[in-house]
Amino acid sequence: MGQGAARDATLALVVDLDREAGLPDEAAVLRDAIHEFFSQRAQAYGRRLRELFRVGRTSLVIGLVALASAIALGDFLAALMKDSRIGEIVRESLTIGGWVSMWRPLEIFLYDWWPIRSETRLSERLAAMPVRIRYANATGPDAWREDWPAVSPRGERASSEAQPRALNQAS
Repeated sequence: MGQGAARDATLALVVDLDREAGLPDEAAVLRDAIHEFFSQRAQAYGRRLRELFRVGRTSLVIGLVALASAIALGDFLAALMKDSRIGEIVRESLTIGGWVSMWRPLEIFLYDWWPIRSETRLSERLAAMPVRIRYANATGPDAWREDWPAVSPRGERASSEAQPRALNQAS
């Protein structure tokens, strides 16, 4: 899989915080945010996979038309130039060109979709994993304000005493 997690491994996320619990619903907010993030990511991979298959189908039609046309044109030109090595070279060249036009659809349907499907499955698993917060003792009663957003999920502003740190440090 490349992400270091076996397909059947149980996934879970434990967030260690060097403070006491803050808002009563912060564990649920964190869990919901993580689940929503990975759900959105799985949906984005799904859209990407559908778009890749759409491009693959279009490429396949174009490739088959190009292949059939190249073979037909090569046969026609070879028949016009009977008993000529040039006619055979033109026919073989067009046949090879026709098969080259099939390169992209074959690449899509044989190779390109596997990694996207793997990412989709991993994101779906991460969207369903249990999330837990483990707290350590804090130095003060308002220590939670140092790592909480400036606006709580309920819309309350954090005090101006403690400035929140950047939320995406570990992203």
